[in-house]
Amino acid sequence: MKTFYGRANPTTGALDWVEESEEYDYHQEIARSCYADMLHDHDRNKKYYEGIRAAVTRVKARGEKVIVLDIGTGTGLLSMMAVTAGADFCYAVEVFKPMAEAAQCIVEKNGFSDKIKIINKHSTDVTVGPDGDMQVKANVLITELFDTELIGEGALPSYEHAHQNLMQDRCEAVPHRATVYAQLVESELLWSWAQLQPVEVEGARLVPPPAVGRCAGAHAVCDIQLSQVSPASFTPLGPVCTMFTVDFSKPVSSAFQAHSSQFVAQSSGRAQVVLSWWDLDMDPSGSIVCTMAPSWTYQEPKMWRDHWMQSVYFLPVESQVTEGEELSLMVCHDDYSLWYSLQPPHQEDICTEAPPSRPCCTCQAHLVWTRPRFGELNDRRRTESYISALRSVLREDSVCLSVSDGSLLPVFAHMLGAKKVRLKLGASINLLSQRAFYAHMNAKEAEMCRVMLASPVQISVLMGEPYFSTSLLPWHSLFFWYCRTALAGLLRPNASILPRAASLHMVAVEFQDLWRIRAPCGTCEGFDVTPMDEMVQRSLDFHESREAEPHPLWEYPCRALTQSTAAMTFDFTQCLPQHNVFSILNVLFREGRCHGVALWMEYHLTDDITVSAGLTGPINEQGDCEWSRHRKQGVYFFGSPWEISGDGRAAVSYSFTFEPSLGDIRMDFTVTPFI
Repeated sequence: MKTFYGRANPTTGALDWVEESEEYDYHQEIARSCYADMLHDHDRNKKYYEGIRAAVTRVKARGEKVIVLDIGTGTGLLSMMAVTAGADFCYAVEVFKPMAEAAQCIVEKNGFSDKIKIINKHSTDVTVGPDGDMQVKANVLITELFDTELIGEGALPSYEHAHQNLMQDRCEAVPHRATVYAQLVESELLWSWAQLQPVEVEGARLVPPPAVGRCAGAHAVCDIQLSQVSPASFTPLGPVCTMFTVDFSKPVSSAFQAHSSQFVAQSSGRAQVVLSWWDLDMDPSGSIVCTMAPSWTYQEPKMWRDHWMQSVYFLPVESQVTEGEELSLMVCHDDYSLWYSLQPPHQEDICTEAPPSRPCCTCQAHLVWTRPRFGELNDRRRTESYISALRSVLREDSVCLSVSDGSLLPVFAHMLGAKKVRLKLGASINLLSQRAFYAHMNAKEAEMCRVMLASPVQISVLMGEPYFSTSLLPWHSLFFWYCRTALAGLLRPNASILPRAASLHMVAVEFQDLWRIRAPCGTCEGFDVTPMDEMVQRSLDFHESREAEPHPLWEYPCRALTQSTAAMTFDFTQCLPQHNVFSILNVLFREGRCHGVALWMEYHLTDDITVSAGLTGPINEQGDCEWSRHRKQGVYFFGSPWEISGDGRAAVSYSFTFEPSLGDIRMDFTVTPFI
């Protein structure tokens, strides 16, 4: 049965009523879940298999039957490994019903249904006894409940409950323990994601108010592919520290805990950022280790791993440290998250004083701006482009209207001499109306920024970055065009529009690893998991799941197989067209394995100033790409890769259709190899 749903359209700004199947959200969840990513992680699978074999062997050596509890079984892969290793029986718990059903099919398909029982419950609801879900308590606990922060998926409460209710006293756990590591660093790049930096405009230095600088920022962890952050981008102020360990074979507590590590500063600098990751010891001896460390910490080839990345934590305040100084780094955690602070050294008992509280934003900026957005606002070259463009269109009598979320353009326009500056109400209006948002603005100037469209004064400059907090895909920022069209009656005949235009760019790419999140698994470590592939494909066949999806491509290396090409151009000096806009182009691309197309917007502020939200430089002869860290690009994955071999040339036909009534862009790609 189909039902009408009200859905906010990020491009048009309208509330669209669409008819969708009742299973729409269910299919979206599966299609975007990236289950295959974990199964493509051969290193993870191999280490789990080795750890399971070792645990089964230890229990059998005690003369006991091996009863396994597998919490969060997913496809049932780890349970099948356990049975293959000699386990007598496995209870495999999976709370997500579609996944539990797929696991049941996989277990049956591989011939393990007599030794594996799938339990579709949360582990805390599982019962033990003659009439329970489990006949007896288990003596081997297998889990994969971890996220980038280790404990963010509720691992500690789940372990705590399992040890109290579902496990025997002398149980074995795989993994056996986890160890959390951290390193204190100074990094202008990473710190730019946490704090707003001063800006120079016409010789004036605009400085954020003390309240912003003192704010501890958002609490949520910043999880990234730290392997893609060059060591040249930060200065280590201390060694990699072991912060704490969790022994999963013993009772686990989910209560608040604090741990500290003392060290001597190895260089002078500003203590700003903590880089953190964790390892899993699959056995008690620590001989089977699955590490999450970034690739620049070890000599082995980099492993693909996207479901577990690394964590960046921003200290509540920046502080100066001196080489040779004794320091103490503290980490606190509750049942779901971690936070770090720099403490006086040699505290005898970190619990004698109140531990650092969880960071909380008090300045509003961290509630309005994401971390990539902070980086975008702190990008000096980008800021200079906007200031130069504004300078070229502003006059003494200019009346400006800004259409963007959390933008500093109104402040820049005022500093450049605009007569009046107005804002379209958005999520950041409270920030820009605060008297102290920039020390250079007095109360009268701040009041000017609060004035909205109450008066009939005609607008001479309509400006936007454009940036909107609701945008996910690159073309969602075309909301600026819809606003420009709605405001046409308020614009002077010779009004300047900034940006004047935008173009949607594309390049065919061969991903180093990102393709794995969409690639079927087939056989994983010798087990047939095709029922999961089929489940995901059914969900991908739903119409919205076939669209492009947002990814920060600076974290995912790829090779360009074509040159960057402008697929469509949108003229903001004119109102929206009433009809669909079509674009067809043919492109040649070089030899390679094409996994899909990367898409991004470029904004033409003036005739000679352009800002890109995608590539930050030209593609070299090898096809290497450098991507903006500020915005996510769109990726349209092909159902299966295109193999281009031989002379490495093929004609690719790209078809784009922009539908103004829907605010959507439809794409179609076909390839014709040259003969």
